[in-house]
Amino acid sequence: MPKAMQYTKGSIIYFEGDHDERIFIMQQGAVLLTSTDIESGQPVAEQVKSGEFFGVKSALGHFRREETATALVPTVAVALTIQEFEILFSNNKALIMKMLRVFSNQLRQIHKKTESILNNVQEDQQSGMLAVAKSFYDEEQYRSACDVYLKFMKRYPNNPQMASVQKLYQDSKLRSDKLAASGRGAPVDYEDEGGGSSLKLFSLPAFERFAKTYEPGEVIIAEYEPGDCFYLIQSGRVQLVKCVNGSKKNLDVLKPGEFFGEMAILDNSARSATCMAAGRVKCLEFNKENFELLITGNPQMALLLLKLFCKRIYDQKRRFKILVIKDLQARIADVFMLLDEMNPVMNEAEKQRRFNVTISDVAHWAGLNPEVTRDEINKFVERRKIEVYENYMIVNNINDMKRTVDTRGGARGAGL
Repeated sequence: MPKAMQYTKGSIIYFEGDHDERIFIMQQGAVLLTSTDIESGQPVAEQVKSGEFFGVKSALGHFRREETATALVPTVAVALTIQEFEILFSNNKALIMKMLRVFSNQLRQIHKKTESILNNVQEDQQSGMLAVAKSFYDEEQYRSACDVYLKFMKRYPNNPQMASVQKLYQDSKLRSDKLAASGRGAPVDYEDEGGGSSLKLFSLPAFERFAKTYEPGEVIIAEYEPGDCFYLIQSGRVQLVKCVNGSKKNLDVLKPGEFFGEMAILDNSARSATCMAAGRVKCLEFNKENFELLITGNPQMALLLLKLFCKRIYDQKRRFKILVIKDLQARIADVFMLLDEMNPVMNEAEKQRRFNVTISDVAHWAGLNPEVTRDEINKFVERRKIEVYENYMIVNNINDMKRTVDTRGGARGAGL
């Protein structure tokens, strides 16, 4: 049963860094949430109003608290377990849509800050789509370039550059067909991995009418295009890529049971990344018109989306923390700390770590060009802290990376 908790003035409900999976609803009084801005290092404070939730993201995401919650006056807050919150959330359609939109907006804001620190020049939607297509063309991914040019032509038939875009499309298609004929475009299939409850939920025959299949390299959604659909992966994998100052950057690989494309649906914005099939892919496609009906009619799906946002917000903030570190040695070291967090070891007493990454991969995570990244990693190599091989690196003692971050990384924020 949910429990009403009474707090005296000045009481700490929870501290930043705590492991605490309770979710609170303010009943009466006032609570202040305090944290540190990741970029500026300045304190940030937010007051919780009566009837509002707090502690949701860290509880649902199963990570440490990112802020300290303090009672400003005598306060009563209802504490819920995750299961109790899920029951309450599932039975309240207005709450479902409100929280999804709030979390979507928070994720969008972190994306904007990341773009700013990477000095990524924001394009208008039409110029942006053409830049995305060119980035695929420049990397000889002609099938993907074709798809983006085709999407552009369908969405913007009156664009003054249409004649040149058609020529680029024809050239890309010709090159794509040649690659396919030579066998270099041969399909790559991955073994499906369990998608858990999301796949079980949508395995009913009634959902088959939403199914679509995609071939290797096919672009499902293109960065900058308007968002009018979102997807659930049933089989195969989807590669997320972003065009940063004209260059294509890999962001993530999504597996069966994961959603993508939902942010643009919730906040009526353009796509923030390109999603393309890595091998043959089967997805369920849901359009904007039936999104709210689908979400509110399937509480399990809404909960999955909410938990997905919690994870993505945490992941984006963690990456942003790396990008704001001024000292390049500390920034590189924190990339290895992030990789270690993503791949926890069974025996924590073992300090050596092997990471299946290249210089290019580390450069991507650190927001640096490969040449600078290579120079900084070589400094670690000279001190015998890191060993570099063709497709992997070995950190001889992960504590060396932590010490570098702690001593040279400067002030680190607690989260937004």
